[in-house]
Amino acid sequence: MSVRQSIKDVTDRIAARSSVSRRNYLDRIEGAREKGVYRSSLSCGNLAHGFAACAPADKAKLAGNKALNLGIVTSYNDMLSAHQPYQFYPEIIKDAARSIGATAQVAGGVPAMCDGVTQGQPGMDLSLFSRDLIAMATAVSLSHNMFDAAVYLGICDKIVPGLLIGALTFGHLPGVFVPAGPMPSGLPNDEKSRVRQLYTEGKVGRAELLEAEAKSYHSPGTCTFYGTANSNQMLMEIMGLHLPGASFVNPGTPLRDALTREATRRALSLSSEGNDYTPVGHIVDEKAMVNGLVGLLATGGSTNHTMHLIAIAAAAGLQITWEDMSELSDVVPLLSRVYPNGVADVNHFHAAGGMGFLIRELLDAGYLHDDVKTVWGPGLSNYAVEAKLIEDKLAFEPSPKESGNPKVLAPASGAFAQNGGLKLLRGNLGASVIKVSAVKPENRIVEAKARVFHSQQGMQDAFKAGELNGDVVVVVRFQGPKSVGMPELHKLTPALGILQDRGFKVALLTDGRMSGASGKVPAAIHVTPEASDGGPISKIRDGDIIRVDAEAGTLMFLGDEREFFARTPATEDLRREHFGMGRELFAGFRALVGTADRGASVFG
Repeated sequence: MSVRQSIKDVTDRIAARSSVSRRNYLDRIEGAREKGVYRSSLSCGNLAHGFAACAPADKAKLAGNKALNLGIVTSYNDMLSAHQPYQFYPEIIKDAARSIGATAQVAGGVPAMCDGVTQGQPGMDLSLFSRDLIAMATAVSLSHNMFDAAVYLGICDKIVPGLLIGALTFGHLPGVFVPAGPMPSGLPNDEKSRVRQLYTEGKVGRAELLEAEAKSYHSPGTCTFYGTANSNQMLMEIMGLHLPGASFVNPGTPLRDALTREATRRALSLSSEGNDYTPVGHIVDEKAMVNGLVGLLATGGSTNHTMHLIAIAAAAGLQITWEDMSELSDVVPLLSRVYPNGVADVNHFHAAGGMGFLIRELLDAGYLHDDVKTVWGPGLSNYAVEAKLIEDKLAFEPSPKESGNPKVLAPASGAFAQNGGLKLLRGNLGASVIKVSAVKPENRIVEAKARVFHSQQGMQDAFKAGELNGDVVVVVRFQGPKSVGMPELHKLTPALGILQDRGFKVALLTDGRMSGASGKVPAAIHVTPEASDGGPISKIRDGDIIRVDAEAGTLMFLGDEREFFARTPATEDLRREHFGMGRELFAGFRALVGTADRGASVFG
């Protein structure tokens, strides 16, 4: 089926809006391609430095400037469960490259912090900034003019967006993103959430809480809920940057290793020396970006991508907006129910048919562009498959006709909802986004008195003191990118959930972020203008009546607007204990960072 008119309209509008910037980008990467990778034109000293640590056979190939050389950009560390499997990937990749007469080198490493470790901790202040740092580290890794193509090893929240932004600055190089896969299912995510709420209420102790957490996060691999890390994997596949079926194969399995070997061979086959030259900068166009947005909406993906996708698009010379996302959300159906949008995890999603089923359903119903370039060749329909090992050989078979579990993964004809999981809110308090896929319809409109805080801890202290005992819109401000780096405020979730469970109407309003896994409480997040810019959120006082309406898409102060806007904005509490370590180091980022609706990026 051809793409629906509503999808085409948004795509055409992005293309028109981006015509000059996209042309400038394509001209720039074409100029880089024409210069090529001329290792033989490097001085002898340059080249000797470049292959000094290689094995003799690899040195001979690189010295002759005839063999292809693959750059590996890795985010390996062994603290992140999702990234621990990457320890052995470089040797797998090098072996696969040698098997076809090529070479491979680790071009560089990028930092990879875990939002799960830093939730509610001072280190969270550095989280969003790390995306742009990763992008720069990726560019530095590729700067040696030694590589014909690259593979990018990354999974988690800021890492994949940062890697892709960096890859797009070297957009003339072909590249394949290589995942490591989710850990096997452990303690169900809804049970983990229940224990967290009991702990917040003082009904269980730290020992019980730690036991539940450790049973949920229990082995190498990605966390199994559908937050930003797993949304990243979905995006890389639906945008054609993964191999088909690669996203959710568990680590340490023969299929996982076979996919990594094939990704190596595929990346090298796309170089400018062959007949299938397909650089990253040509894959990521307006159609691929819209496909990514559709996938995000159809799966109820992470709110963090309302910023990351804008920043990724900008790196490719494309301009997308919250309005584009909201317009798509009005027409894209919700086809998956993975925690926090349901009780299943990503392993259940994969077993039900996974990405191949999802892509085929969205293509057949006209929600995705098929006429795109991918690392697997032209056409997204090539991704409507399952990756399997048949007699120890990697094979791709058509995805199942029917979902293996319609309660987890639905066909387009039986969607869980007729619109997507994200909404844009606008009103006299500014603009924000809200994730509604996990919010029950009866909880999507909240009109209540505001209670204002300048930190997560302030809200938690008020909750423990019994001060929050009625309908409330909790306002947590000075959490934006210019204040403290826009940390995730996931530590608010248990207390807000308890208040909702007690029968109160509860909403959150903040210029900070929430975890991509945040669920049942309506949260108007990424409010812009932020408090540090004197936005309306800085004028809210305790007791003001605030209306958060996710049905109508409005975010309003209800009262005398003239009096409200005449108020002096609140000022940021500059006490050092409110800020995390490293704040001074990242002062330049805070000074340059853009607003949330422009991707919260320092790159403009």
